[in-house]
Amino acid sequence: MTDNHLRLDVRNVDVDLQSKKILSDVSLKLKHGQIASLLGPSGCGKTTLLRAIAGFQPITQGEIYVHKKLFSKANYSLVPENRHIGMMFQDLALFPHLNVKENICFGLKALSKQEQHLRMQHVLELTELTNQEKKYPHQLSGGQQQRVALARAIAPKPEILLLDEPFSSLDPDLREQVATEVRKILKHENVTAVLVTHDQHEAFAMADEIGVMNDGNIAQWDTAYNIYHKPKTRFVADFVGLGSMVPATVLNNETLDTEFGPIKGTLNNHYQQGDKVDLLVRPDDIPHDDNSAITALVEEKRFRGAEFLYKLRLQSGNTVLCYAPSHHNHQIGEPIGIKLDLEHLVVFPRL
Repeated sequence: MTDNHLRLDVRNVDVDLQSKKILSDVSLKLKHGQIASLLGPSGCGKTTLLRAIAGFQPITQGEIYVHKKLFSKANYSLVPENRHIGMMFQDLALFPHLNVKENICFGLKALSKQEQHLRMQHVLELTELTNQEKKYPHQLSGGQQQRVALARAIAPKPEILLLDEPFSSLDPDLREQVATEVRKILKHENVTAVLVTHDQHEAFAMADEIGVMNDGNIAQWDTAYNIYHKPKTRFVADFVGLGSMVPATVLNNETLDTEFGPIKGTLNNHYQQGDKVDLLVRPDDIPHDDNSAITALVEEKRFRGAEFLYKLRLQSGNTVLCYAPSHHNHQIGEPIGIKLDLEHLVVFPRL
């Protein structure tokens, strides 16, 4: 990553609040136009990091740079109004007494009336709000309110846009759709953005890269694909996606012995022959196969429209999850055939 394209540079940041460490040695870099997501459970520090970037939260160690300009370090913080950072909040924070046009133009007062009008018209078209400019927030649907908040945030062309769980008020089915729409708009405008969320589907739909946070640290900074298929820690494996841990024994640096039989793949060099490990198995790693010699009993089932998610009990007593097409409607207690079809071997030392 060349410095010329670097927009956000967070270096070894700590935040302490009332003698408690909230963030510890957090670093990340974002290029101009890149979209990132901070993903993690409540209390992991993701909103604190967002507030530190915005200038609302002082840092106790490290530095934060935006476009090579120092924004924060210990005992120094550039005031938020001079950071030129846009914000979209959880409650959207639209002014109820202002119409759509007035909400969008609120941050454009430094421009002439003509420049304000041109910029407003552009973001109205971009967010598909044309002909809505005279309506007030209460006259709009939830999705339209989201687009007004986004239009207002990007209208001043901020250095960075920070989004603090902005889709949490929407129905779950709508969140992923709106996140995808917002991504298209941000990419069209080449906006650098950071989304905070605890919803992995929002993060997957929105971000180029994802930082999974746990206990004040970034446990893994990676693409959505790698976060899901190649988690680096047990926490990431458990938090992102569904999965099960299957006991295994290392036979050599490319073979595991499991109750499914020998499984081949590439293992990290620090595992030795005979090591006891746990193999991460996702539901999509266990296809339903009526012709397989390996069977498991259906313990639980969840209908998901196009597919069932089955919880299966193996002969050893261990359980795994399995996706099957919904026309394979098996009953609780029924044995079904399965096989293991792994593209990657993700293993952790046995606990």
